[in-house]
Amino acid sequence: MAVRYDIAILGGAVMGSSAAYFLKTLAPSASVCVVEPDPTYEFCSTLRASGGVRVLFSCPENIEMSKFGRSFIQQFPQKMAVGDRAAPVDWVEGGYLFIVPPHGMALLESNFERQQQHNCEVELLSPAQLRDRFPSMFVDDLGGGVHSLRDGWCDPHGLLQGLRRKAISLGVDYIADRVMGLSYSGRAVREAQLESGRRISADAFVNAAGAWATQLCAMVDMPLPVSPLRRFEHYFTAGNPIERLPYVKDMDRLAFRSEGVGFSGGLVNSDEPRGFNFDVDHDYFGRVVWPAAAHRFPPLEAARCHRTWSGLYEQCELDGNPIIGNWKGQLENFYVLSGFSGHGMMHAPAAGRAIAELIVHGALTTLDLTRLGYDRVVRGEPYCEAGIV
Repeated sequence: MAVRYDIAILGGAVMGSSAAYFLKTLAPSASVCVVEPDPTYEFCSTLRASGGVRVLFSCPENIEMSKFGRSFIQQFPQKMAVGDRAAPVDWVEGGYLFIVPPHGMALLESNFERQQQHNCEVELLSPAQLRDRFPSMFVDDLGGGVHSLRDGWCDPHGLLQGLRRKAISLGVDYIADRVMGLSYSGRAVREAQLESGRRISADAFVNAAGAWATQLCAMVDMPLPVSPLRRFEHYFTAGNPIERLPYVKDMDRLAFRSEGVGFSGGLVNSDEPRGFNFDVDHDYFGRVVWPAAAHRFPPLEAARCHRTWSGLYEQCELDGNPIIGNWKGQLENFYVLSGFSGHGMMHAPAAGRAIAELIVHGALTTLDLTRLGYDRVVRGEPYCEAGIV
């Protein structure tokens, strides 16, 4: 006999745990389980993330998801408390700074206007203003930048564990097991077969398996354009005096921020071969990141890398935007929450709420994320983010 739940969530990191929390918030009487193969979360993207949250996007959906996520994280210690145990996430309102060369100014200004329309606290800075604000920055080859004052970063581990602990306190069952197969008939997934031999049936299934989401979709013959993309994060110190910095990003995907007495960040190689590769290239910092960082901030000429670790982006190969929704007309009760392409942690609260609304209410009731649905995959119509990714 299969164990039955109203809703089964497949994947228990920050995305699955967010969905579980919001499902129990919207439907307290619903029975919800989360199947997670590794309760230590050793290889999940959440614990290998940089923890950044920013509104500097072009798509209204991404801006609004970030605004909700930022507010949610700021209230997290109290809102996710269980009994007298708070849920610290170490939020730092350090700001974000996107910088572009002259040929990128039209795009930056267009996105800046969109961000202002969505009531984001952003400022457009000229090269001279950038130099005044950040004296260590080399600005001679820049056209300008946009600084978002209220953005920042948090502890991804605290966010995940806080959501998981809160979901469990609300009655969610976390099952340490691996999905090996999915049975479906008609327009519904009926059952999940687990590695232990257990079976779970449910009225609705949520695929929140992150970089492994495509493997689950393959079990129900559902195409999903999501691939694992390896990226590196580095912790390094400057070696020379330098001011504290916001989360700095450029069009070449250099991205780093102040962290303690040093810095945390990296430079994503978009052409990295796709696959589940967690090997660490310990020469990557010196070969790729250091030259770019030292060019932009000359005091980093003497930078020293102390640690490098790898993680995976669940890269949406269609357009770099997340896929949130079900396969209408085919598998109505199978919902996908994947393809966040490096933005998963900041968008997890809003995405979890969205999937809960779709399941409980049958429609999105807070944010209109229709354009991020699975329908665009079926149509083969990308909906691209025009901002710096």
